Amino acid sequence: MVVALLSLPCHAQTKDGGISADMLKEIQQSQKLTTADKALFNAVASNSIDNLAQNYANQGALDTYFSVETKSQNITDQKQSGRCWMFSGFNVIRSNFANRTDSLRVDLSHAYLFFWDQLEKSNLFLQGVIDCASKPMDDVRVQFFFKSPLNDGGTFCGVSDLVDKYGLVPAEVMPETFSAENTSKATSLIKSKLREFGLKLRDMANGGKSAKEINAEKTKMLGEIYRMLALTIGEPVKEFTYAFKNKDGRTVTEAKKFTPKSFAAEMLGGKAIGGSFIMVMNDPRREYYKTYEVEYDRHTYDGTNWKYLNLPMEEIAKLAIASLKDGKKMYSSYDVGKFLDRKRGYCDPRNYDYGSLFGTTFGMNKAQRIMTYDSGSTHAMTLTAVDLDAKGNPTKWKVENSWGGDWGQKGCLIMTNEWFNEYMFRLVVDKKYVPAKTLKQYEQKPVMVMPEDPLFLPDE
Repeated sequence: MVVALLSLPCHAQTKDGGISADMLKEIQQSQKLTTADKALFNAVASNSIDNLAQNYANQGALDTYFSVETKSQNITDQKQSGRCWMFSGFNVIRSNFANRTDSLRVDLSHAYLFFWDQLEKSNLFLQGVIDCASKPMDDVRVQFFFKSPLNDGGTFCGVSDLVDKYGLVPAEVMPETFSAENTSKATSLIKSKLREFGLKLRDMANGGKSAKEINAEKTKMLGEIYRMLALTIGEPVKEFTYAFKNKDGRTVTEAKKFTPKSFAAEMLGGKAIGGSFIMVMNDPRREYYKTYEVEYDRHTYDGTNWKYLNLPMEEIAKLAIASLKDGKKMYSSYDVGKFLDRKRGYCDPRNYDYGSLFGTTFGMNKAQRIMTYDSGSTHAMTLTAVDLDAKGNPTKWKVENSWGGDWGQKGCLIMTNEWFNEYMFRLVVDKKYVPAKTLKQYEQKPVMVMPEDPLFLPDE
């Protein structure tokens, strides 16, 4: 019987949907390569597609003037990690502090907050597994947790929840480690351990163990994760002495003892981040002027899900311009890989002509690209400048990136307004720049959407 089963034709299940001989013949006849195509193949076979598709007519000198620009600051480098959300958030915090204190400068420790981010996300996974223990392993929510129990991507809500809970420390107090800058290996090992722990917690929950016993076991598990994080990122400091410096690197204040929470209070002017901002997005698939919340899109189990007000791009631009005119940078996110000239640090849909190279068109609009997973928010950067025409309309934008100062425009990226409208997705803006009508729209009861939605992937 086994032999008989193995001898069944393997194509039986695809008899109506496969590529038949006649279909293949039709395909080949419709796409006969010409002499020009053969020459093009030789070029494509030995060159970068981007180099061949580069639009030479768009390679002129860049206009780097901006009519509205915030004060520049040193450019950071996230290295081989997905922590752009934290780097962009810290850029905003550093800039606001410099504005408020007449240019005092401080570099913040990404390693410190990353430690707590990874521990909190580990707890989010373990508690999520407990919450869903009664569901089968193939349930979509259970699969969501086990597929990605841990990552180093995120959103500004992570900066808000983590800083308000754990505080901040200067970079020199807790510097970067190899595993903080190169996250893949340590993260993969912790993910494997978390999956093992998750299975055990499911067995305990389904085996009749009490909530107290399960929580005790979870706490023990988190102790092991804490140790792995301490060995790779370093154990977070609890107290330190620090003196502030000016932009020239000269110490200008007396050394003072801080805890991470008291240092955060100093950096933030005694105010919490949470509640001070709104998040707006542009998602043309969904109704505008409605608020949406993403289930499980948070960094801490007891924290806040992302909540977005969906707005047309022209409304988002108005909010951004109001903030920039007052000297305030903003967290923002984009599909940064689309039509990006990395050498020049320039985003413009005219940078590359892929259609002419392949003799076709790429005709999806923004909504279609989102719904088919062709485009979505992939990278957070700090919005710093806009150039306005005589009528006050934006023509181009500028962001501080976190790929080092030698990249692009001295670590920055310039984007045309056309590219901005097509590939910009999220903006975090202080409530003081938001009209009362928009604030009221933001406070409406949100529509809950699922984390698997193509637009709600973490910024990396």
